[in-house]
Amino acid sequence: MSQSQSDIGLIGLAVMGQNLALNIADHGFAISVYNRTVAKTDDFIARNPDTPGALFGAKTLEEFVQSIKRPRKIIILVQAGRATDAVIDSLTEVIDADDIIIDGGNALWTDTIRREKELNEKGFRFVGSGVSGGEEGARFGPSLMPGGKESSWNELKPIWEAIAAKVDAQTGKPIEGATPGNPVEGGVTCTTYIGENGAGHYVKMVHNGIEYGDMQMICEAYALMSKLLGMEPKEMSDVFGKWNEGVLDSFLIEITTDILQQEDPVTGKPFVDVVLDTAGQKGTGKWTSVNALDMGISAPSIAEAVFARCISAAKEERVAASKVIEKAISPYDGDKDTFIQAIHDALYCSKICSYAQGFQLMRAAQDEFDWKLNFGEISMIWRGGCIIRAQFLQKIYEAYQRDPELANLLLDPFFKSEIDRCEENWRNVVATAAQAGVPVPTFMSALSYYDSYRSDRLPANLLQSQRDYFGAHTYERVDQPRGKFFHIDWPDPARPQLEM
Repeated sequence: MSQSQSDIGLIGLAVMGQNLALNIADHGFAISVYNRTVAKTDDFIARNPDTPGALFGAKTLEEFVQSIKRPRKIIILVQAGRATDAVIDSLTEVIDADDIIIDGGNALWTDTIRREKELNEKGFRFVGSGVSGGEEGARFGPSLMPGGKESSWNELKPIWEAIAAKVDAQTGKPIEGATPGNPVEGGVTCTTYIGENGAGHYVKMVHNGIEYGDMQMICEAYALMSKLLGMEPKEMSDVFGKWNEGVLDSFLIEITTDILQQEDPVTGKPFVDVVLDTAGQKGTGKWTSVNALDMGISAPSIAEAVFARCISAAKEERVAASKVIEKAISPYDGDKDTFIQAIHDALYCSKICSYAQGFQLMRAAQDEFDWKLNFGEISMIWRGGCIIRAQFLQKIYEAYQRDPELANLLLDPFFKSEIDRCEENWRNVVATAAQAGVPVPTFMSALSYYDSYRSDRLPANLLQSQRDYFGAHTYERVDQPRGKFFHIDWPDPARPQLEM
């Protein structure tokens, strides 16, 4: 390829980088790629000789930069943190003013805000874009969440819209069937401009937090079927398969159906039974939970999903504790099919609450960081490509179409009616699990969130009294306007109140 002919460049040829580069080439764009290890670049180019768009493998960073049309658009897909900063630093020495650097990694949104500010001051442009969908999404259509200056997005937009996942305009269901060299065309594209500076990576972080909740809730449904109903994996697979045909239709339910059918190639046992019960994490769920605490937003189901992974990691300690704190779990003695339906409803209601928490967190963030987030569009671009893609998201999209200023999903008429319909089963499942000793932390926390959100009076009046007693933290009164604070001299409650 002659110099300055590529439409875009990409640095970092791990699995995600390779797949995204091929996706871009499949849509007819010329792309230059660069990896610190030249042999990896050469191997990648050699294995992909027949892409619709041109692939050019550069051996040096200077050669890579010179091969891209100006203003250059350069994607970075390397490890988040210091590795990303190192690549950015090296790029700024060889690119020109007004070139655009796109960070497609799982960056902390505050890092993105910092990077954009630093790069803007040097005359460069920066886009922090969430990329969701894993390896398959990167290859055949991810959900893309770009943030930065809108002028930068406008230049990136033709490529991002081409390579993103597509959903049917009427049903909101993903349009599938892409193969190497033959991408999906038509439909509604799963990308949109999210907002300034760190907004794209922030929304991707909340997406991941919701993903933690979705996964843990599915695991709790599995645990109840296994421990209380004594169901085998293949029987549970049939149940999840049926659920995937209704309101719980989603990528995560679909893969759960497949996982529970899988046999272990070594022992022939159900695969899920030979997997050690310790879960890993990469930090985005924790970031979401910590940010919710920082912002003062209640997101207990997302946090409980993170804590569930934490306690799973204490395997040896749990095994030792199980021999000391023994508890026999009695099988459920009611109607099996009725309880399976109740578990379905508990999962559905808990899912609604978890998403309500995530969207409330984003609502608070837009005020904190002066963003203008379009929640309908965010739910729309999550309908395809990403890990939480689900038919359920179409209903969230419709909720924000009805009321763009919706304070909480629980207030939407559709979701209110759905919880009204399923609430009794939800409560029965949580109560049964508690009595049996089966941990269902996200089901329980979601129910407590729901009951708290709909309570016109919580016991925080006693809590604030305690704070005033031991720390003179003051309190507000029900018979005075909000924002007017008082304190009394404890421990004698008969002494007069002092306005502060």
